[in-house]
Amino acid sequence: MVIMDKSESVGTLEEQALKRKERLKNLKRKNPSNENAISDSNEAVILPKPRFRSYKPQDEQLQEAKLEEAQPTLVEDEVKDLLEASKEKVVLQDLDISSLAPRKPDWDLKRDVAKKLEKLERRTQKAIAELIWERLKHGGEDNLGAMVTMSENRPADDD
Repeated sequence: MVIMDKSESVGTLEEQALKRKERLKNLKRKNPSNENAISDSNEAVILPKPRFRSYKPQDEQLQEAKLEEAQPTLVEDEVKDLLEASKEKVVLQDLDISSLAPRKPDWDLKRDVAKKLEKLERRTQKAIAELIWERLKHGGEDNLGAMVTMSENRPADDD
């Protein structure tokens, strides 16, 4: 650890501060976007021109910067259109009630599982068909008649 006198440390701090100030001055001179900054040199600083929206300047030179007063727009046509639209009757048959009703809390789960269930249903049907063919091969004609009567008596599934 280096121990310095107070006079030495103050001297180096002042030197560093002067260097920093010099760098900042150089940066301000290089940066033209900072128009409001006052430079030490005799360079002309371009200030933005004022625009007066609601203020009425007294000076004649500033009268040029005054903006024209905004004119209110006519709303009569818009009001007429709204009144005509409100006179039309709403037909309840055109309204889709299913879009108004809230969805069940598990609708997204059912949507995600639907594709998997379709694939599983196809595999199930294929497996049932294979089992039927195997029984037909091993059992002969007697099992065929029994299976036909069972399928006719079985109620149809409405899913």
